[in-house]
Amino acid sequence: MTELNLKDALVSNRGAGKSPVMECKGLGIDFGGLTAVDDFNLTVFPNEIAGLIGPNGAGKTTVFNLLTKVYKPTRGEIFLNGRNTKGMNTVKVNKAGIGRTFQNIRLFKQMTVLENVLVGLHNDMNYTLGGAILRLPAYWHQERIAKERALDLLSIFNMQDDANRKAGSLPYGSQRRLEIVRALATNPVILLLDEPAAGMNPSETGELMETIRKIRDTFQISILLIEHDMHLVMSICEKITVLNYGRIIAKGTPEEIRNDPHVIEAYLGKERG
Repeated sequence: MTELNLKDALVSNRGAGKSPVMECKGLGIDFGGLTAVDDFNLTVFPNEIAGLIGPNGAGKTTVFNLLTKVYKPTRGEIFLNGRNTKGMNTVKVNKAGIGRTFQNIRLFKQMTVLENVLVGLHNDMNYTLGGAILRLPAYWHQERIAKERALDLLSIFNMQDDANRKAGSLPYGSQRRLEIVRALATNPVILLLDEPAAGMNPSETGELMETIRKIRDTFQISILLIEHDMHLVMSICEKITVLNYGRIIAKGTPEEIRNDPHVIEAYLGKERG
């Protein structure tokens, strides 16, 4: 077994003795003659918080797009709780258990906070189209349950008082939290956070760190995050994968990554003699 494969088996105490939630094996994608991601291997275990970092343009968001089937992989496989996601589209992979936020906030800004969360609860709605059109009792029953669930989710993040506000009227940090709440409403087994601290001030970033830990502990799910704020990454991630030019250059604990010469070179550049 190579050193890289040994690193691929790195598991925190939380995941010890458990089967992986998600596995990527030899994942890659080409756009024409350009290889954007190549030989990407990653294993995330239950209740872990893992980080995916790298310089701008390294391919991190492309990896998220592959995991959520926004892009179809050119090669490689993705397994979710042991199930191969080959052939799934974005809707099916979401129902299978991958929730996601985006680098640029994608809320329905003219809808209320509550309505945004209700959109995320679509996986739990099981009334028929006819029942919805005719407003049958089953429809109203499901709607009532969904509203209660949405308010419960908002209350966990102290946002219940904002339920009837337009999403676009919220402060930036609250919009970020709402996007996370909406993703959680889909009942994921793993949550992908794409630069959740982007645009936040230090105080908001500190609150976000506590929110991420709270999500893991409350919902007992795994979290994989892309982030440029190294203080956040090093403080909350149990293991980190570093990407550069579409390929993995390092894997390890925060301490190992902090002192890895390949990582330092990727971020700071090679010194000239």
